[in-house]
Amino acid sequence: QVQLVESGGGLVQAGGSLRLSCAASGSIFGINAMGWYRQAPGKQRELVAAITSGGSTNYADFVKGRFTIFRDNAKNTVYLQMNSLKPEDTAVYYCNAVAQGGTYDYWGQGTQVTVSS
Repeated sequence: QVQLVESGGGLVQAGGSLRLSCAASGSIFGINAMGWYRQAPGKQRELVAAITSGGSTNYADFVKGRFTIFRDNAKNTVYLQMNSLKPEDTAVYYCNAVAQGGTYDYWGQGTQVTVSS
């Protein structure tokens, strides 16, 4: 089992920045990749960014150049640095971990990000 705890959401004006954190605990050695997803009201959950255990990253087109995913292995924590935020970035952001080659899929509780215009 892997437990994921997110933090760092909040209210920010358009153009501002936020940093989300996701701390992993439990059976973390089996994790292959971690990522951030988001879900806005009335919309499907979508991938924002992901990072593999090897350090490779992947970003959705709508955040390229604005968001950065990175990790601190010593703290078992993955971060999402969000710059140049737009009102359309408003959503609940969820941390995800994939383990054992995709056999297990873990989710955090979500953190609200609201960007005002």
